[in-house]
Amino acid sequence: MNLIILLLPIIAIVLMFRSQKKRQQQMQQMQTALEPGAGVRTIGGLYAQVKAVNEETVELEIAPGVVSYFTKSAIAAVLDPQEYDAIINGRPADDELPEPEADVEAEPADEKPLSLAKEGAEKGEAEGGAPASK
Repeated sequence: MNLIILLLPIIAIVLMFRSQKKRQQQMQQMQTALEPGAGVRTIGGLYAQVKAVNEETVELEIAPGVVSYFTKSAIAAVLDPQEYDAIINGRPADDELPEPEADVEAEPADEKPLSLAKEGAEKGEAEGGAPASK
């Protein structure tokens, strides 16, 4: 029984270190795979296109003609070209295309249009139930 109590925390610690090491390896692979022209998202949520990759830094074009320098560790994700284009240009993904709207004839409204004029309003009440001003 005492052996189980001792082993449980040790196993939990080993699993935590293992998952952290796996995440670090994935991040390292992503950073080495950076290449000019790729769309990326930074840890701050900035979307940009890679212009150049140096040893420790990355040059990102955040707007046409505007280049900023970031460390490689500031890159959170490398995006697919279609995903980057959809985010930057606001285009829906292929599976999210809007459905064409059916032609529905609008029924004429029997209500009279709202007016701000005092004419036709009963004394003491304006349209909409608000008291009339004197």
